[in-house]
This record gives sequence, structure tokens and C-alpha cells, in this order.
Amino acid sequence: MSQPGIPASGGAPAGLQAQNGASSASGSLYTNGPVQNALMSSQVSVNEGYNSQLPGSYPHLIPAKTLNPVSGQSNYGGSQTVSPLSIYQGPGQTLYRPPVASNPVTPSLHSGPVPRMPLPTSQNPAATPMPSGSFLPGANVQPPLNWQYNYPSTGSQTNHCPRVSSQPAVSGNTNLTSHQYVSSGDPSLQNNFIKSATPQHANKNPTMSRSVGYSYPSLPPGYQNTAPPSTTGMPPSSLNYSSGPQGFTQTPLGANHLTASMSGLSLHPEGLRVINLLQERNMLPATSLQPPVPNLHEDIQKLNCNPELFRCTLTSIPQTQALLNKAKLPLGLLLHPFKDLVQLPVVTSSTIVRCRSCRTYINPFVSFLDQRRWKCNLCYRVNDVPEEFMYNPLTRVYGEPHRRPEVQNATIEFMAPSEYMLRPPQPPVYLFVFDVSHNAVETGYLNSVCQSLLDNLDLLPGNTRTKIGFITFDSTIHFYSLQEGLAQPQMLIVSDIEDVFIPMPENLLVNLNESKELVQDLLKTLPQMFTKTLETQSALGPALQAAFKLMSPTGGRMSVFQTQLPTLGVGALRPREEPNQRSSAKEIHLTPSTDFYKKLALDCSGQQVAVDLFLLSGQYSDLASLGCISRYSAGSVYYYPSYHHQQNPVQVQKLQKELQRYLTRKIGFEAVMRIRCTKGLSIHTFHGNFFVRSTDLLSLPNVNPDAGYAVQMSVEESLTDTQLVSFQSALLYTSSKGERRIRVHTLCLPVVSTLNEVFLGADVQAISGLLANMAVDRSVTASLSDARDALVNAVIDSLSAYRSSVLSNQQPGLMVPFSLRLFPLFVLALLKQKSFQTGTNARLDERIFAMCQVKNQPLVYLMLTTHPSLYRVDNLSDEGALNINDRTIPQPPILQLSVEKLSRDGAFLMDAGSVLMLWVGKNCGQNFLSQVLGVQNYALIPQIMTDLPELDTPESARIIAFISWLREQRPFFPILYVIRDESPMKANFLQNMVEDRTESALSYYEFLLHIQQQVNK
Repeated sequence: MSQPGIPASGGAPAGLQAQNGASSASGSLYTNGPVQNALMSSQVSVNEGYNSQLPGSYPHLIPAKTLNPVSGQSNYGGSQTVSPLSIYQGPGQTLYRPPVASNPVTPSLHSGPVPRMPLPTSQNPAATPMPSGSFLPGANVQPPLNWQYNYPSTGSQTNHCPRVSSQPAVSGNTNLTSHQYVSSGDPSLQNNFIKSATPQHANKNPTMSRSVGYSYPSLPPGYQNTAPPSTTGMPPSSLNYSSGPQGFTQTPLGANHLTASMSGLSLHPEGLRVINLLQERNMLPATSLQPPVPNLHEDIQKLNCNPELFRCTLTSIPQTQALLNKAKLPLGLLLHPFKDLVQLPVVTSSTIVRCRSCRTYINPFVSFLDQRRWKCNLCYRVNDVPEEFMYNPLTRVYGEPHRRPEVQNATIEFMAPSEYMLRPPQPPVYLFVFDVSHNAVETGYLNSVCQSLLDNLDLLPGNTRTKIGFITFDSTIHFYSLQEGLAQPQMLIVSDIEDVFIPMPENLLVNLNESKELVQDLLKTLPQMFTKTLETQSALGPALQAAFKLMSPTGGRMSVFQTQLPTLGVGALRPREEPNQRSSAKEIHLTPSTDFYKKLALDCSGQQVAVDLFLLSGQYSDLASLGCISRYSAGSVYYYPSYHHQQNPVQVQKLQKELQRYLTRKIGFEAVMRIRCTKGLSIHTFHGNFFVRSTDLLSLPNVNPDAGYAVQMSVEESLTDTQLVSFQSALLYTSSKGERRIRVHTLCLPVVSTLNEVFLGADVQAISGLLANMAVDRSVTASLSDARDALVNAVIDSLSAYRSSVLSNQQPGLMVPFSLRLFPLFVLALLKQKSFQTGTNARLDERIFAMCQVKNQPLVYLMLTTHPSLYRVDNLSDEGALNINDRTIPQPPILQLSVEKLSRDGAFLMDAGSVLMLWVGKNCGQNFLSQVLGVQNYALIPQIMTDLPELDTPESARIIAFISWLREQRPFFPILYVIRDESPMKANFLQNMVEDRTESALSYYEFLLHIQQQVNK
């Protein structure tokens, strides 16, 4: 009985190499097959966790034979190496390596001392050793011999901006494609599609074509004269990422048809542009930056996964690791797997079709050899089509397996049958743990939280089995019996925090429907119960232990509210922040001071409990240590610095809005996620909040729609005979209604053989996001200055590689490919982001929280907090506006982040993700002041203003519609600050002007000069 990605047999702990369908020994023969998935579960290593090491002395976490409640496997505990915490290499879990040896793939990530910032880089990076301050894998193998050809790419993947050039998008080579698809009936003709003057490697083994593409039925006439599409200038809405069932009338393409598109060189003029950034600094598009479109045939691309869910740093995958090393760009995936979707096809069939070898789920990129056989696009295994799969429930036609929704949608959800469970699906269980010490009562947070819970009690995701419970703590622990039949809730106090026990466990977590009135009574009385308390101590550790004991029989979600540094019992912490060290990049405490919270989180993970931490504190609370409870249990951290119900009312509003989202959003329980990729690729490091249970199985006791993940990859075996690779993530979870479900996303990308094509397909946002994750790990394992150096070196190294290996004539200036035109700007923005900045008085907890956000936020939000969007809003008009549900949403252009773009007679809105700042210039027009702000003159703008009045004017309606629209697009609530010239918030506004110079950081132009100096050495 195979589990969703969990192998039926243990397999050797040889790492990911053996996992990619190694059981199909003849994989290399299928030269033209669609590509395979790396993380296949046919042979999963049983090494455990981060760097194959478990922290501390916790051998009982992984018993030699433990039933895995999610997968039904009993063998995940095979050969553990439990090594001391001192060897733990940091939160980006690097896999398959011996306990202390450095990872052969990314030696530089854990290397020794790093040279300071301006690092020399040679003209020929392939020939020089990598500077140790760089993130990128350093095995500088010589590139394949055909790299000199530099023939034009098979199309640029950048569709960031509208096309500048007026040249036709498709080059004169379009005749190459005119007879690509003429005959699909005779497989021997299928490889004759490349008639290109450019040296193509795609067709090295024509004799193998018989075993690959579709040879039934013949393609409809619409395919026979297709020129490849030019998608460069298209708006994102027209890219047709499938989010629901597609009305797809043609036969899906087999591997040969898929690769045929790659010979139809649609040369996007913009993609081939080389830009001198010193002359063309203003490369920021006026609309939000769109991800590049992979250079695939339109019929494949329209089936591809939406980049909001799944995107790769390189949309053209290098053929070899040597080519990847030469490009000096990181290869990795960024995922948002549980995102709320408007349309999600759900398959209720009892037959879930998967590859027998690597367990890949059938998807749009497999090949049907005939009606009865399909070839896996990850390991090339030929599988039989089950009888039930021959019938298409949508069209009610028999004999069309290729038209079923599973083969028409890159994102799909399966209802899992009973073999995907070991125990019955758990009920939704919600436990709330409240700090009620004097400090907590002073902040007044209990009023807000209890009121939010009362308002949303009926909206908690769940069913008739939903359970709820409450614990409060100060120097003792208080439980609340909510047994049906009691007249009022009963408080039980446990004062022995050294050996916590659970009094009356059966009455503490109760059925919400049966005990709703008692729960409501408790929530109404809790805020008043402790108003007179003089108890200043906080026994957070013992309270968490008690909560874990209470929840471990079922699993569920623990929501912990804490307002100070824990001072009593296990897990007590001491202040470590020294105010005069805030700004230095040396010796700041980014690592946990105790392993208590991490160990407890791993215990929680083993029992399917996730812990979400709400930290509401004006003082240092050592988030570096406390945050571990959420990171390793797949929870989230929320941080409200200086929360106070009277002195800081905007934080109250923010907490209420975010709690409403938190309490009512979708949730998945007892989840596991596995990412697979085509044979030849392998995944070696994961980023996000989870625990790695085996080499590639992420344990997620809870999964929520606002969490993002990232992985780093390498090219383990040459992809020379492969034209396409695929990546598939599979998330198995229990819904709040008690259904076991599997959400699958599949992404398909082309393989390229030249450095130029690799650069053309670079996704600069995804690259910046992955580098940010790597830099957080480097900050923790080495130092903040090492991480900053490595970020700068990432730009220098890749642009040096481009200059020395791609550009034929060495021009003066800083020459970059169009796809990387924003790379230096985004890295400079990262260096000024709270996680990595120096020379500021950022609180340590605020810096740690920013790092938590980098590791846990989906890419789109991470980029917004790193490089905010600036709009001029005193002249909004309906020109180019969006119309959504009868609302008109103005779309002002995005401006560069420089004071040059500001003017005193205007008003400018900065969207920095978690905060919105509206700066009003001193000479702003009277019209804006009266029609939008509701004041007669500038002096009457309040010093603290966090709301716009709803006035009956078109100007007011426009700006309120625009701000509401910005807020609706994210799960957290950005506070709005209206800022006058002399407002104390003005410094925050100016600090986000990443193109301008600050006391401790270069301006964008100075940064470009520094990069140029290093690149041109």
C-alpha cells in the first residue's frame, strides 16, 4: 500500500540521487522523453531532518520503527544520526550529507571567513575559484564545448514590460516551424521538425522517437502551421495559466511535439537587448513586474502551472551543472502550494493514477504512447492506463484518457482514498494559550483577542467534530474545564511548573458545538479575570509543555500569545540585546540561546501539532529563541512591537484584522509535502517553516494559505538528451471538514545548452527571493556581514560571467542582459531591508521577525517588503483603471524609489507590504487636502493620522478604492500612516527610498559603480 509520496520500502540513505526513478534503469535510453522529477519517492533515504542531524539528545523523536500517522508507513525512522546541536547548520535544511562534512553542492554556504565586501572577480569566472563569500555552488567544471556558438535564444522569457522595440516578435526563422506537426501518425517523421541553421542538440537520437510522443490520434488541423507564440509583451492575464478545467480541444502534445516549439526561434527583441545600467538606470516598469514566460510552445504553456503557485529562478534549465556553475545564478523553486484559489479542479475518482516507479501523479506533461500506456515525465517509466481512467467524467466519453482533468490541469486536487491514511482524519483542534502576567494585562491585548474570537467563533474552519480549549499562564498554569453541563467555566490552577500535569484532560479540549455557551462565557470574562494581577513572571516553557501534552493525542493548532521574555521554569531566557550593538554587523544574537523551543517544536511536529506565536511586546523578547517553536512545527510568527490598547491604537486595528484572517482562513492538518523533479535534477536545501522528516518529505502539522516555501537545486546528471524538465509538488493534508486531500502542482520548463539562453530565461524576482532565503541562513550560521558580502557577490559573479562568456565585444559600462536589469537594484534593496541592513537602530527582535518573514512569506509579499511600490496619488484618474465588481480601481504608474521622484506639490503613497505610507508635500494642492484628507490647509493635517475620511467626492472615492484594493491582495493588514513633512514617520518613509544614499548604505548609482568596478577587473 503505497502512501502519497512515501515509499513502500526504506531504500538506501544515499541522498536524492537515488530517488529519481533509479528503478527505471534504462532511463537514459529515453532521450526525447519529457523530463522527470527529482524527488521521487521510489527510494527515499531514511536520513532524518536538517543536515541529517537531529538537534540535541532527542533520539526518541525518531524511533527505529514508528508508525507515521500521515503516511501509514512504519519505516521512516531507519538509520538516524543523532548528533549534538553544535553541528546543526542552520534553518535551511541541507540534506544528504554526512554529519559534519561540507555539502559538495554548496560548499560556500557554510564556509569559513569571507572576504569583505568589494570582492575581486576575474574576467573568466569559469576558470577562477569562487570567492568564499558567494552563495553559488563552486564546482567550476569546464562548460560543454558548444557554448561558444551563442546562437540566438529560442525566445526570451521576459515579459516584464511592454515591448519597447517595434520589430516583429517572431524572427525570420518562422519557416522552421511550418511543417513541425504535419504527421503524428508516423512516429518516424516526428523528429524531423528541426530544420534550423543554428547548432541544435535537441535531436541527437532520432531513433528513439518511436517510444516517445503521441502517435494517436492524428493532430487536428489547427496544429499544422503553428508558429511559436510571442508572449513577451502580453499582460499577465492573457498568459492563460490554467486555474480551472480547460476546454482543451486538441490532443495533448507528446514529448517530441513539446520540444518542437523550441526550434521555432521566436526572438523577442527585448529579451536579447543588452543594457548599460550606468546609462539606463530607470529600468523599473510602470506596472508590477510580471514573471518571465518560459519559452515553450503555447499549447504547453497554457497548461503550465501559474507562477504565483510555482516558479523557478531560471525558466530555461541549464543542461549541465557546469553550465549552471558558469552562469553563477542560483537554481531553485519558490512555492506557494496552499494559496487560496478561485478555481480548483477537484477529482473525486477513487483511482489516483501515479507512476509505478517514482510515484509522480499523472499530469499534463506526460506522454501517451497509445490509449493504454503513458510515459512518466519524471523518470520515463512506461505505465499502464487503468481501466477507470479511460472514461472522462467531464465529457462522458470513453477512450480519451488524455482529455481527463488530471491531464488538462497543472494544478489539481484529489480526494484521497483510505490507503492515504493510517488513522482516521483528525478533527480540527484549536488550543489558545494566553500570557496573563501583569505586563500582558497592561497591554490590553486580551480584550482584542477575546472579542475577535467571539466574533469569529462560528467561522472557525471545521465541522461537528471541532474541538477548542484555553490555557492561561503567569508564574502558574491555569486550565479551564468547559465540560457540557457546567453552569460556568471552571478554572484549574497547576502551580508545580517543574513537573506539569494535566488535570481532568477530557474536559479541557471540548466539542465547540456542544460547549459553545461555556466558551462564549469564558471569552467574555477572561479579560477581566486578571486585571488586578501583580504577577510579573512568565512561565511560557511549562505552559507550552502542558499545551503539548493536552494536544498530542489528536494534533491540531496551538495559538500562543506572549508579551515578554519568559522568566520561569524550562525555556526561561535572559536579555541578550545590547543597545549599542544594534547597528553593528558583528556579534548580534541571531541564534537561539537554548534548544528547548526547537526540541519541543520537533515533539509537536511528531504529534501533528503546529504552534503559531503572537508576540506583542515593547521589550526585547528573544524572538531568535522563541521563534523556533513555530519554525520547526510549521507554524507562523506574528509580531506587534510596542502593542498597547491606548497608546498604540493602530496596532490594535492591525491585530484585529489579522486575527480575523488567521481564525477564518482555510487550514490543512497533519500534512506532508514532497517535491519531485525530472531525473538528472536534485533538490538539496529547503527553506520555510517545517521539519524534514526524510530526505525530501516535509512534515507540516498545519498548512495555511499564506505560507511560502523555497528549495535549492542542482543538475546532478547531464540533461543532454532531454528537452523538457518537470517539477511536481504534492501536498497531502486533512481538510477542516475531515477529508484527506492531495493538492498537486506541476511545472514544465525547457532545457537549454548555451549560457545566453540561461541568462535570457532568468527570473530576477525568484532569484532575489531565493538569495534572500540563503542570506538568512548565512547570517545565522556565519555572520550578517558574510551574508551581505555574499549577496553583493551574487550580482558581481553573475554579471562577470555574462560579460566574459556571453558578450562578444567588451564595452565600457555595466552591461547586463535585459532579464537581469533589476538584479542590482533588488540586491541593493535586500541590503537595506530590515533583515540585512546595518547602521540603523533596528531592534534585534524586529530584525529576527524580518528574517522569519523572508523564510515564510510567498515571493510576491517578500518582494513588496523588500522593494516597495511608490505611486503619486494626488492626481488619480480613471484612465487605465481596473473594473472589479462594479468598482473602479485607479492604476497609477509605479515610480522609482528616490526622492528625485517626489515633489512638494504632490501626495505619494508607498506600499511597503505590511505598511502603507501617504506622504503629503508641503505645497500639496488645496483640492487634495479638502477633497481627500478633509482638511482646509496643510497645518490642519493631524500629527497622527491613520485613516482617510470617506468623503462624498470622486477624489476620495478613487484613493480609498485604490488603498482597499492594495489591502485586499494580501493576508496581513497594512496600516496606513498619513505623513506630513515634520512627522516622525517621515524617516521611515525616506528609509524605504532604496535608490538614495543613507549614512551607512550606498545609493543605487554608487552601488552600480561598485559592481562595475568589480565586474570589469
